[in-house]
Amino acid sequence: MSRPWTRPLPLPLRRNRAAGPDRRPPSGQRVQNPLQALSRRFHSGELGAVPVVLGLVVVWIIFQSLNGNFLSPRNLSALSVDIVGIGMISTGVVFVLLLGEIDLSVGSVSGLAAAAFAVLNVNEGLPEGPAVLLTVLGGTAIGAIHGFFFAKVGVPAFVVTLAGLLGWNGLMLYLLGASGTINLDDKGLVAMLTGYYFSHVAVAYGLAALGTAGYFLASYRDVRRRRAAGVPTRSLREIILRTGVIAVISLAAAYALNQFEGLPLALLIFLVFLVGLDHVLLRTRYGRMIFALGGSVEAARRTGLRVDLVRISVFMVSGTMAAIGGLFLASRVTSATQTSGAGNLLMDAIAAAVIGGPSLFGGRGRTWSALLGVLVIQSIASGVALMGVEPAVQYMITGGVLLVAVVIDSLSRRAQRAHGRV
Repeated sequence: MSRPWTRPLPLPLRRNRAAGPDRRPPSGQRVQNPLQALSRRFHSGELGAVPVVLGLVVVWIIFQSLNGNFLSPRNLSALSVDIVGIGMISTGVVFVLLLGEIDLSVGSVSGLAAAAFAVLNVNEGLPEGPAVLLTVLGGTAIGAIHGFFFAKVGVPAFVVTLAGLLGWNGLMLYLLGASGTINLDDKGLVAMLTGYYFSHVAVAYGLAALGTAGYFLASYRDVRRRRAAGVPTRSLREIILRTGVIAVISLAAAYALNQFEGLPLALLIFLVFLVGLDHVLLRTRYGRMIFALGGSVEAARRTGLRVDLVRISVFMVSGTMAAIGGLFLASRVTSATQTSGAGNLLMDAIAAAVIGGPSLFGGRGRTWSALLGVLVIQSIASGVALMGVEPAVQYMITGGVLLVAVVIDSLSRRAQRAHGRV
């Protein structure tokens, strides 16, 4: 009896490990072309910092064309110091945004920190070191209070921090007393935070080279780790390209700063904070817990995450950074006044955090967002001041930029939802 004709089985689409050098790599280990990666991010809503960088370039081009002094070494040096106080506060706001929440008290907390330091150091005679430490710990304690009412009692963060905005501002006015102003020692430690410059050219160039090398090594290590895990990664060509861009920007910044007074101590401290806190977010278990909680509270709770403690700790970070930012702002004017933490400080700090790229829905963002956002905010303020335009124009421009940033965030989230990433 003859056997019926049967169709031969197709060859396997993938060979096994013993099949030799013709074996195709798993899809997770494919190296992405830079243009393909950019196109994929655009269509999937993962633009990252690209919009804010382009916006910053546009702002600089416009103001430089209107006033040739905008990109002068003197103005860039002043800008590098002006961004630090608000940038510190905005960095703490980024942590809160990662949870999908908001902290409206950071302006008042920064003003209270300046007033508390002035009272402790000037009125009570406490040395600057212990006064700074107590002031920063006070900001941490305030954040813990906000976090407790939010996480344990269940009061919405918006309401808790709004109450803090009013209450801590009232306490600041009480501490300053009838005079309303306490002048700081213009030769003291706090005054030096924004008044000291590293005049030797090697310091700025050395920092630029160190930062560029650190970025390349960190990126290369991340690529190796992702390849070992079998997940998509950047190509070495893209890493070299990114490193080259960072090298050009950092060396150009070092050159501009050295043309005036050198590298400001305030900028160096700010960059150290950004690098350290970014490492905490991306390389530690605590940072992963923050992202997990911002992505889905219920999913994080089911995995055994201590949601309440993480929430409290995030507001403690926000309060701490607000206090540090308040000290830098007081250092800039060498005084604590009734206007400390008032005006548009709160809006600038929140706008800088939002403009920098973190999602208002939580679960996405980096501390470097604060640097990019505050650069946009302060560049607008500096350009408007150079042109002699009234502050109303600055508010309108900043409001428009903030609206664009929120629209981009909403569209990005919609694209991510369409691709099943949310």
